[in-house]
Amino acid sequence: MSKEQGTLINRVANSGIEVINLENYFPKANLVSFDLKDFLFHGLILKEKEFRSKLKEYDWSTYKDKITLVYCSADAIIPMWAYMLVASYLEEVKSEMFQGSRDEYLKLHYTQVLNALDLTDYAEKRVVIKGCGEKDVPALAYAKITELLRPYAQSIMYGEPCSTVPIFKRPRKF
Repeated sequence: MSKEQGTLINRVANSGIEVINLENYFPKANLVSFDLKDFLFHGLILKEKEFRSKLKEYDWSTYKDKITLVYCSADAIIPMWAYMLVASYLEEVKSEMFQGSRDEYLKLHYTQVLNALDLTDYAEKRVVIKGCGEKDVPALAYAKITELLRPYAQSIMYGEPCSTVPIFKRPRKF
Protein backbone atom coordinates (compact mmCIF):
# COMPACT_ATOMS: atom_id res chain seq x y z
CA MET A 1 0.00 0.00 0.00
CA SER A 2 1.12 3.55 -0.62
CA LYS A 3 0.04 6.77 0.99
CA GLU A 4 -1.06 9.61 -1.27
CA GLN A 5 -2.47 12.78 0.28
CA GLY A 6 -3.37 11.01 3.55
CA THR A 7 -5.23 8.14 1.87
CA LEU A 8 -3.98 4.57 1.75
CA ILE A 9 -4.10 3.11 -1.77
CA ASN A 10 -3.87 -0.60 -2.40
CA ARG A 11 -1.79 -0.76 -5.57
CA VAL A 12 -2.18 -4.54 -5.81
CA ALA A 13 -5.98 -4.25 -5.88
CA ASN A 14 -5.76 -1.54 -8.53
CA SER A 15 -3.19 -3.35 -10.70
CA GLY A 16 -5.65 -5.36 -12.76
CA ILE A 17 -4.01 -8.62 -11.71
CA GLU A 18 -6.39 -11.59 -11.68
CA VAL A 19 -5.83 -14.13 -8.88
CA ILE A 20 -6.71 -17.81 -9.14
CA ASN A 21 -6.77 -19.70 -5.86
CA LEU A 22 -6.70 -23.43 -6.58
CA GLU A 23 -7.87 -24.14 -3.02
CA ASN A 24 -11.30 -22.89 -4.14
CA TYR A 25 -11.57 -26.05 -6.25
CA PHE A 26 -10.63 -28.47 -3.45
CA PRO A 27 -13.31 -31.15 -2.90
CA LYS A 28 -16.06 -29.91 -0.59
CA ALA A 29 -16.83 -33.34 0.92
CA ASN A 30 -14.49 -34.98 3.42
CA LEU A 31 -12.05 -37.56 2.09
CA VAL A 32 -12.01 -40.78 4.11
CA SER A 33 -10.16 -44.06 3.59
CA PHE A 34 -11.49 -47.60 3.44
CA ASP A 35 -8.81 -50.31 3.62
CA LEU A 36 -9.88 -53.69 2.26
CA LYS A 37 -7.14 -55.36 4.30
CA ASP A 38 -9.39 -55.21 7.36
CA PHE A 39 -11.92 -57.44 5.59
CA LEU A 40 -9.47 -60.13 4.45
CA PHE A 41 -8.74 -63.45 6.12
CA HIS A 42 -5.55 -62.83 8.17
CA GLY A 43 -5.32 -59.52 6.32
CA LEU A 44 -4.06 -61.31 3.21
CA ILE A 45 -6.65 -63.57 1.58
CA LEU A 46 -10.07 -62.71 0.27
CA LYS A 47 -12.49 -65.50 1.15
CA GLU A 48 -15.71 -64.60 -0.61
CA LYS A 49 -18.19 -65.83 1.99
CA GLU A 50 -16.32 -64.24 4.90
CA PHE A 51 -15.69 -61.03 2.94
CA ARG A 52 -19.37 -60.64 2.05
CA SER A 53 -20.41 -61.35 5.64
CA LYS A 54 -18.05 -58.72 7.07
CA LEU A 55 -19.22 -56.12 4.57
CA LYS A 56 -22.87 -56.87 5.31
CA GLU A 57 -22.33 -56.45 9.08
CA TYR A 58 -20.23 -53.29 8.74
CA ASP A 59 -21.59 -49.89 9.85
CA TRP A 60 -21.47 -47.94 6.59
CA SER A 61 -23.04 -44.80 8.07
CA THR A 62 -19.60 -43.36 8.88
CA TYR A 63 -19.11 -42.84 5.13
CA LYS A 64 -22.35 -40.94 4.58
CA ASP A 65 -21.92 -37.96 2.24
CA LYS A 66 -18.14 -38.41 2.08
CA ILE A 67 -15.65 -39.26 -0.64
CA THR A 68 -14.41 -42.74 0.22
CA LEU A 69 -10.98 -43.76 -1.01
CA VAL A 70 -10.99 -47.53 -1.31
CA TYR A 71 -7.64 -49.31 -1.37
CA CYS A 72 -5.83 -52.33 0.02
CA SER A 73 -2.70 -51.74 2.09
CA ALA A 74 -1.84 -55.47 2.07
CA ASP A 75 0.02 -57.12 -0.77
CA ALA A 76 -3.03 -59.20 -1.66
CA ILE A 77 -4.77 -60.09 -4.89
CA ILE A 78 -8.14 -58.36 -4.86
CA PRO A 79 -10.68 -59.41 -7.51
CA MET A 80 -12.52 -56.64 -9.35
CA TRP A 81 -15.88 -57.71 -7.99
CA ALA A 82 -14.70 -56.87 -4.44
CA TYR A 83 -14.42 -53.18 -5.36
CA MET A 84 -17.81 -53.39 -7.03
CA LEU A 85 -19.35 -54.85 -3.89
CA VAL A 86 -17.86 -52.11 -1.70
CA ALA A 87 -19.14 -49.49 -4.18
CA SER A 88 -22.61 -51.00 -3.87
CA TYR A 89 -22.61 -50.61 -0.08
CA LEU A 90 -21.21 -47.08 -0.29
CA GLU A 91 -23.93 -46.04 -2.73
CA GLU A 92 -26.52 -46.94 -0.11
CA VAL A 93 -25.16 -44.17 2.15
CA LYS A 94 -24.59 -41.73 -0.73
CA SER A 95 -20.83 -41.85 -0.55
CA GLU A 96 -18.74 -41.12 -3.62
CA MET A 97 -16.25 -43.94 -4.09
CA PHE A 98 -12.79 -43.73 -5.60
CA GLN A 99 -10.51 -46.72 -5.92
CA GLY A 100 -7.05 -45.42 -5.11
CA SER A 101 -5.06 -43.12 -2.86
CA ARG A 102 -5.78 -39.57 -1.73
CA ASP A 103 -3.08 -38.24 -4.08
CA GLU A 104 -4.53 -40.13 -7.03
CA TYR A 105 -8.02 -38.85 -6.24
CA LEU A 106 -6.89 -35.23 -5.94
CA LYS A 107 -4.98 -35.40 -9.23
CA LEU A 108 -8.03 -36.76 -11.05
CA HIS A 109 -10.36 -34.28 -9.32
CA TYR A 110 -8.24 -31.25 -10.24
CA THR A 111 -7.72 -32.46 -13.81
CA GLN A 112 -11.47 -32.76 -14.31
CA VAL A 113 -12.34 -29.47 -12.59
CA LEU A 114 -9.66 -27.42 -14.34
CA ASN A 115 -10.41 -28.90 -17.77
CA ALA A 116 -14.04 -27.79 -17.33
CA LEU A 117 -13.17 -24.13 -16.59
CA ASP A 118 -13.83 -21.41 -19.16
CA LEU A 119 -10.57 -19.49 -19.11
CA THR A 120 -11.42 -17.05 -21.89
CA ASP A 121 -12.08 -14.38 -19.23
CA TYR A 122 -8.33 -14.36 -18.61
CA ALA A 123 -7.47 -13.39 -22.20
CA GLU A 124 -4.66 -10.82 -22.28
CA LYS A 125 -4.69 -10.50 -18.48
CA ARG A 126 -1.96 -10.81 -15.90
CA VAL A 127 -2.77 -13.83 -13.72
CA VAL A 128 -1.36 -14.90 -10.37
CA ILE A 129 -1.83 -18.49 -9.28
CA LYS A 130 -2.05 -18.19 -5.51
CA GLY A 131 0.34 -20.39 -3.58
CA CYS A 132 1.18 -21.27 0.01
CA GLY A 133 -2.29 -22.26 1.11
CA GLU A 134 -3.67 -24.44 3.85
CA LYS A 135 -4.93 -27.33 1.69
CA ASP A 136 -2.75 -29.91 -0.03
CA VAL A 137 -3.40 -28.95 -3.65
CA PRO A 138 -1.33 -31.33 -5.82
CA ALA A 139 1.54 -30.00 -7.93
CA LEU A 140 -0.28 -31.36 -10.97
CA ALA A 141 -3.00 -28.71 -10.47
CA TYR A 142 -0.47 -25.89 -10.70
CA ALA A 143 1.06 -27.37 -13.85
CA LYS A 144 -2.39 -28.01 -15.37
CA ILE A 145 -3.71 -24.47 -14.76
CA THR A 146 -0.51 -23.09 -16.32
CA GLU A 147 -0.97 -25.31 -19.38
CA LEU A 148 -4.61 -24.27 -19.74
CA LEU A 149 -4.03 -20.53 -19.13
CA ARG A 150 -1.02 -20.09 -21.40
CA PRO A 151 -3.00 -19.66 -24.64
CA TYR A 152 -5.03 -16.84 -23.02
CA ALA A 153 -3.07 -14.95 -20.37
CA GLN A 154 -0.67 -12.10 -21.01
CA SER A 155 1.41 -13.33 -18.09
CA ILE A 156 1.25 -16.05 -15.45
CA MET A 157 2.84 -15.71 -12.03
CA TYR A 158 2.94 -17.82 -8.89
CA GLY A 159 2.63 -16.64 -5.30
CA GLU A 160 0.83 -13.65 -3.85
CA PRO A 161 0.01 -10.51 -5.87
CA CYS A 162 2.50 -8.50 -3.77
CA SER A 163 5.31 -11.03 -4.24
CA THR A 164 5.28 -13.28 -7.30
CA VAL A 165 7.51 -15.63 -9.24
CA PRO A 166 7.17 -15.10 -13.00
CA ILE A 167 6.20 -18.26 -14.88
CA PHE A 168 5.19 -17.10 -18.36
CA LYS A 169 5.05 -13.81 -20.23
CA ARG A 170 3.68 -13.41 -23.74
CA PRO A 171 5.99 -11.44 -26.00
CA ARG A 172 4.74 -7.96 -26.86
CA LYS A 173 3.19 -7.42 -30.27
CA PHE A 174 4.63 -4.44 -32.16
